[in-house]
Amino acid sequence: MKRIVSTTDAPSAPGLFNQAIIANGFVFCSGQIAIDAATGELVAGGIVEQTERVLLNITAVLKAAGSRLDKVVKTTVFLKSMDDFKAMNGVYTSFFTENQPARAAVEVACLPLDVMVEIECIALE
Repeated sequence: MKRIVSTTDAPSAPGLFNQAIIANGFVFCSGQIAIDAATGELVAGGIVEQTERVLLNITAVLKAAGSRLDKVVKTTVFLKSMDDFKAMNGVYTSFFTENQPARAAVEVACLPLDVMVEIECIALE
C-alpha cells in the first residue's frame, strides 16, 4: 500500500507527481528545488542559498511524512555545474551532521526553472 504525502510547508508539486510517497516503511521524496513555499518564488542568491532552501523543503516534506533528516538513507543531488559541488556540500553537511546517508551527485544539462541544484531522497518512515 502506498500513501501520498503533501504539505503546504514545501512547494506544491506541479504536474503529475507528488511531493512524496510512503511505501513499505520508506518515504520517497520527489526532487526539491529552491522555491520558497510561502511566496512561490525561486530564492535569490547562488548555490548556497538554493541548497539551503532545497534542504528546508525536504525537511518539511519529511516532517509531513512523519520522518526527518536523520532517517534519510539515500540522496541524489543534481547540479547544474559540478563547480558548485564544494559550496553545495558545505550546506549539505550542515543539515546531515551525523550518520550521513548514501549519496550520488551528478552534473546535469538543465534543471527546472534553470535552478542550480535539485535534491531527492529516500528515508525511513
